[in-house]
Amino acid sequence: MKHYFLRTKQASVDWINRFILFHAKRHPAGMGAPEIEVILTHPAVDQKVSAAI
Repeated sequence: MKHYFLRTKQASVDWINRFILFHAKRHPAGMGAPEIEVILTHPAVDQKVSAAI
């Protein structure tokens, strides 16, 4: 079970890093729902990538 925890932890750290870099290295404390919505819709809207099934 320990390897699952480490993979989950690394995936979370990777997403946080992408989030910060996507928003020009702004601190997450100063961001909220609009910034989360933008990063989640960016692939579908701007890059025309569909969700995996």
